[in-house]
Amino acid sequence: MIDDLLKIITLIAVFGTIFLISQVALDWSFSKSAHVRAINKRLKMIREGSTREEIMARLRKATPQQMANLPSFMVGPVLRLQKTIMTAGLPINASQIMFVMMGAFVLVMALILLGIGGAGLAFSAGIFVLALVIALCAAVFLPLMVISSIAQRRRKRVEEQFPVALDVFVRALRAGHPIASAIELLTTEMEDPIGSEFGIVADEVAYGAELTDALSAMAERWDLEDIRMFVVSLAVQNETGGNLAEILQNLSEVIRARASLYMKVRALSSEGRMTGWMLTILPIATFLGLFSVNPEFYLSVAGESMFIIGFICLLALYAIGFFWIRSLVNLKV
Repeated sequence: MIDDLLKIITLIAVFGTIFLISQVALDWSFSKSAHVRAINKRLKMIREGSTREEIMARLRKATPQQMANLPSFMVGPVLRLQKTIMTAGLPINASQIMFVMMGAFVLVMALILLGIGGAGLAFSAGIFVLALVIALCAAVFLPLMVISSIAQRRRKRVEEQFPVALDVFVRALRAGHPIASAIELLTTEMEDPIGSEFGIVADEVAYGAELTDALSAMAERWDLEDIRMFVVSLAVQNETGGNLAEILQNLSEVIRARASLYMKVRALSSEGRMTGWMLTILPIATFLGLFSVNPEFYLSVAGESMFIIGFICLLALYAIGFFWIRSLVNLKV
């Protein structure tokens, strides 16, 4: 009886010790991560001793730029890629991304062709087209989807942060701060990505740019109507006068009401959006799963003369369905 009681007490003591150690470790980890999140990228660079010129160069490294040396049909896609990279906050530019994707495409294509040759299969136009599509999906489309997903997540984060930034801006105005000082306050109080974005605005104004022009450039970079309304409010108040704090307070309430309506619409349309995602992913998942388990299922018919025509028609139908489903589930509020 005494031995059993000692075992129970020992187990309870071990459990309590492990529980206390884990709580201390988790509390330290959460407090450290919260401290890191509370400092935006621009303030980190200032703390590291970077000059304002270096900060501007690094924060605006991926800003979309016109490329006059490109063919006209490539200008639009390259600009969209630059904008996506800028929104994603990646420390690389579009030319570097394209170079990496080209290298990955060549590598994946070579591995697939070597694998097919090692399996003893005869090369044909159909097999080459199949390998080409797989290499394109793995080396080009998949990285682009990942970058686009990161960019969309950061853009939503800016949309969530902007009403809070307006509240801080309004409090600063009511406390007697001028507009430039209120924006400088946002650069120290707001987390990324909007904290560094307002830091870019503050640096541009410090170098002599007009405040409305700097804010308009920020709105164009992120393509957000909320920031455009903020710029219009500042411009109108600058021309006509009025209580800017009250105007921006009303704007913050309108933005929050629209965000609430948008979330309700997303909740009501969640079933349709999930169906769209499943219909989009299921064919690719089925192809990859079957190809990884039994490659002969596709490679055995890839040598047929009708394979190329049928495969291209299948890709065209999939692309039409993808854009059709996306247009149906992309709701505007």
